[in-house]
Amino acid sequence: MSWLLLPGMLLPLAAQMPSDCTQAVVGITDGWNSSEVSLSVVERSRSGGWQRVLGPFRGRLGRNGSVWGRGLHPTVRGAVQKREGDGRSPAGIFALGGLWVTNATPVQHDARIPYVRVTPADLWVTDERLPKLYNRWVRLDHPASTPWELHEQMRQTDDAHSIKLLVCHNTPDVPGGVVVGGGAAIFFHIWRRGGALPTAGCTAMDEGQLRVLIARLQASRRPVYILLPRAEYARLRAAWQLP
Repeated sequence: MSWLLLPGMLLPLAAQMPSDCTQAVVGITDGWNSSEVSLSVVERSRSGGWQRVLGPFRGRLGRNGSVWGRGLHPTVRGAVQKREGDGRSPAGIFALGGLWVTNATPVQHDARIPYVRVTPADLWVTDERLPKLYNRWVRLDHPASTPWELHEQMRQTDDAHSIKLLVCHNTPDVPGGVVVGGGAAIFFHIWRRGGALPTAGCTAMDEGQLRVLIARLQASRRPVYILLPRAEYARLRAAWQLP
């Protein structure tokens, strides 16, 4: 079996709220067990103040709510961390990566944000038995054909996954690197049944609103995704210099 391993990350960032970040997608929930999220895009002006420029939009999270993830934020000592298959979305501060698309309608985006047209050779590895490939995008030199390849293949005919924006949770550029079993394949994508259904751990939203959100992102602004329960956001806002 031959592999071509590709990075697919937008920009590596420091292990904190980046001082040069001037754009963020902010997701606020009512609590750790809520799968409902309110999403807004905020931007910082030259004077240093933050203002909302898009939203709020309704979104859906993992069926069991959220849990601390591995991203740019400091590790919260003693806190439960995301694990593969727990049905929770990772909370914290995360870089935003590239786009993986099968949708027939092009997605308007900043040209500096990587844009991958997904093919039958594209995989996103969630198999914990392969630590060197776990939570990485892999492009085969052939269309996926074996049972394992087909299991790891990025979805080709699922409309909800036809537009995917990577949330850099537990990715190679996170401090400490990838933790096998720490949760893989976390994206923004289109929601199901008009938002009636939660996800397995991603953030899902209306297709039109997702397109508007993506079109607003600018790589030069070093955008991040901040996902927190409302009480945690208020508690950490000053210490983490949140918008």
